[in-house]
Amino acid sequence: MKIGIATVGENGLQDKVSETFGRANTYTIVEVKEEKISNVKVLENPAISYEHGAGPIVAKMLIEEGVQLVVAGEIGPGVSSILEHHKVKKMTVKAGTTVAEVVENLLKQI
Repeated sequence: MKIGIATVGENGLQDKVSETFGRANTYTIVEVKEEKISNVKVLENPAISYEHGAGPIVAKMLIEEGVQLVVAGEIGPGVSSILEHHKVKKMTVKAGTTVAEVVENLLKQI
């Protein structure tokens, strides 16, 4: 499973979840195989400077990366529709939670 987490920086598993999906500085992609983290990479937000429409651009990028679950502090209705259309699950968590905590909690649910 690939998880795309909206994050504030480039610190991988130690990074913190961003308050909003489309305006996150980065997206930490965590790949989980056999209930263990197999890969972590960080992508910059290609639409960070856009005045409008950043969310759909980022959603498309994460879909192309093969992400199956998106996590952020908040996910707007437009992005939610795009993700649902592509069968990508979404989850909101408290902004500031570390990526490691998010993944650890998800692994407990698997």
